[in-house]
Order: sequence, then structure tokens, then C-alpha cells
Amino acid sequence: MPIVNYFEIAANFELPAVEALAFFNAKGLKATFDWRDMLGDEHDLAFTVAKMMDMDLLSTVKGRLDKALTRGDSLADFKRELIPELQKAGWWGKQDLIDPVTGQVTKAQLGSASRLETIFRTNLQSAYAVGRWQAIMEQADTAPYLLYDAVDDHRTRPEHSALDGLVLKVSDPFWNSHSPPNGWNCRCGVIQLDDDQLKDYGLTQSKAPKVRKRKWVNPRTGDTHQVPTDLDPGWDHNPGKARYDQLKALAAQRAKAHQEAQAAAK
Repeated sequence: MPIVNYFEIAANFELPAVEALAFFNAKGLKATFDWRDMLGDEHDLAFTVAKMMDMDLLSTVKGRLDKALTRGDSLADFKRELIPELQKAGWWGKQDLIDPVTGQVTKAQLGSASRLETIFRTNLQSAYAVGRWQAIMEQADTAPYLLYDAVDDHRTRPEHSALDGLVLKVSDPFWNSHSPPNGWNCRCGVIQLDDDQLKDYGLTQSKAPKVRKRKWVNPRTGDTHQVPTDLDPGWDHNPGKARYDQLKALAAQRAKAHQEAQAAAK
């Protein structure tokens, strides 16, 4: 594959903050003790922070993320505002907690700088990905390709580096499970291209890779999942597509109801 300056393409990428904020604002709250208590599409409906069982505190964290999305705050801004509140509430450092599933006492990590980074990155990237997918679908007729763009540095998972430069149609089923982010603190993204851009950068459509899966048993629930070998459990889900399909179905229902109301009025 030719050497391509993907950064040059990505420099024109504008985050669809309005759609991202709408998706995030619509989420409810759900208290969980462990990240495995809530997986996949459950995150489309509710916001959670593992081991944060206080709903008021959970609402506070969500509110800070709302502000970050609205104002375009940095991670440093998020930490500066939230750390004092978490420390005041006692949700900081390591503490002995009772696991509500097992009933056992466990030494749990509550607030920390690294956990706040994970909370910030995971929620904002997922929200932006939802907004981005809305924009992707609206331009799919004129820009029908997606380029998988991994950061490719020492922090990038080898499985994700292997996908860097992959070019597939927006409609390819591969994106149902592999639309970034694809794991905790994953920094991958996609870049939408039209035919001219594909040609200008010397790229061609790739052959869709076979999605290989492994059996993973959730130790919290005992449920068995078939998880792609190159993704973290719970990340084989495209929330942007799910929301787009939901909004499209809702629009169709409203259009039908409007037509029926007009017909009845005649």
C-alpha cells in the first residue's frame, strides 16, 4: 500500500457536536459495580461509571461530560472541575467495597487521574462517533467509502494497527462491529472519502477482513458472548448505526401518522 498522509485528510474532520450532545443528553443513569455489568448497546441508553453507586454523584459526572461536549473542554478542564467534587464526596483512591453480585469485600479503585481519563475519553469518543455516523450516512451517496485510521504509535493495539488503511464501503457489514472506538481508550477513527479522494491518495477498496470470534463468558452474569478476537468485550457494536436506524424509523412513523391524519381530515 502506498504511503499516505492520513493526517492531512483527517485535518478536515469536524466533530458533529450537536448530534453527539443529543445522543449523550438522551441517556439515563444506571449504577453499576463492574464494567461487565453493562455491555454493548446498553450503553446507548444509560450512562454509568463502574463502582459509582450514588446516583447524585453519577448525575454530577454526566453533567460535567455534558459541559465538555458543549464547550469543547479538554481533559485537563474536565479533571480540574471534577476532581475536587469527587474528593469532597469521598469517591477517590482505593477503598474496601462490598460487591453486590458476589457479596465479597473487594479493594476497589475509585477516583484517580487515569480513571477520569478513561471516563472522559470513552464517553466523548463514543458520543462523537454517534454524531459522526449521522454525518457519514447523510453523505454516503457522494462519499461512499470509509478509511480505518489507527494512530499507529507505541500505544496502539497491534490488532488495530493491522486495520489501519482499510477502505470499505459505508454499507459494508464490517462497520456493524468494527466502527471505532473499538476498546477502552481506543483512539482509532474513520475518515470518509469520495471517489476522487480515493484516487488522489492512491487508495483502492479493500477486501473486507473475515471477522474471527472467540467465546467469552461474562464472569458477572455467566452469559456467553461471541466476541471478535481483535476487539475488547462489549465494543463490537456500532451505536451510531443503531441511533441512525432508530431516528430513521421514528421519522418514517411520524410521516405515516401525518399522512393518515391528512387523509382522515379530508
